[in-house]
Amino acid sequence: MLAYYRLVINNKDEDSLQRTINTPARGIGKTTMEKITVAADENGVNMWEVLNDPGKYKLSLNTGLLTKINNFTTLIKSFAAEMRKKDAYESARHIAVSSGILKMYREDDAPEAISRVENIDELLNGIKEFVDRGAKESQGDLENQGTLEEFMQDVSLLTNQDNEDEEDKDKVTLMTIHSAKGLEFPYVYVVGLEENLFPSIQAINTRSDLEEERRLFYVAITRAETQVTLSFAESRYRWGQFTLTEPSRFLEEIDENLVDMPHRPSKNNMQSGDLFGDRTTALPKKNMKAVSSVATTNTSFEESDTTILQTGMKVEHPKFGKGKVTSVEGNGPNKKATVFFNGVGQKSLLLRFAKLKILS
Repeated sequence: MLAYYRLVINNKDEDSLQRTINTPARGIGKTTMEKITVAADENGVNMWEVLNDPGKYKLSLNTGLLTKINNFTTLIKSFAAEMRKKDAYESARHIAVSSGILKMYREDDAPEAISRVENIDELLNGIKEFVDRGAKESQGDLENQGTLEEFMQDVSLLTNQDNEDEEDKDKVTLMTIHSAKGLEFPYVYVVGLEENLFPSIQAINTRSDLEEERRLFYVAITRAETQVTLSFAESRYRWGQFTLTEPSRFLEEIDENLVDMPHRPSKNNMQSGDLFGDRTTALPKKNMKAVSSVATTNTSFEESDTTILQTGMKVEHPKFGKGKVTSVEGNGPNKKATVFFNGVGQKSLLLRFAKLKILS
């Protein structure tokens, strides 16, 4: 999936091009790719240029293959056009669906394919958090949520391990439960113990699948020699939607005398207020575009309960000043409003970050 994102951002990324051009299968095989590589090398250009104009570089292919290549380049160009108009999450989600990657893995019942779908889900959730953080920093302004290119820049900073010291043992080992079989560690952390995640939503339909998940949970907790820490989130993003979660049934099956439960979650404590709190974010803060303030920020500004917000209401924003609501869509934490502000114009706002004061 990341290879698609990189290729859309930079068409000259030949590694990403070779990984995506026939995934899912498009009938563009190894022999064709070798011809494209040779043509690019002989003419001193990159592979993308050859794909865009096969005739110019005397690429000897039949009409069927030329059509398939044209369809691929058109697809990537369309993704680039969408990326310029949409925020990072909308672009990433569009590429995941329209490229056929999600469909390919969802139609495959193999455990590896199911895991890949879950990985893509988590990737999109991370991008959604990145976007929402941008909205929060700009007080709900959806125009400053961040682009896919900005997200990929942040990811490249996080994944740069060129200077990693192999002698440094002060680190954690991250692995799947399957990979941990046969291994032991003094301290083990098992995360994501929530219904529909562990056990997974695919495993709760049959008794045999559920038992396999339960066996995996046993494997996980018995990897610990000294102590195991079990954790779950009270809320998380699922396919871009903020949802409240329920602790895994496996937690209830453990003898209470063996567990130290320092905090018992309440599902209601995430219904309102700052959904992010003061937690440390997974990605570094990006540089947001500066927005000129049209109203002096009032330190005593009191935001209203926007659950009652309706079209036609007059509101005030701490940065954009006074305006009128022209439309409201969505619900819960995903609720958005379009407001026309005097002297600024129309703005789309994510209400949970917008800090709007209802005037009438």
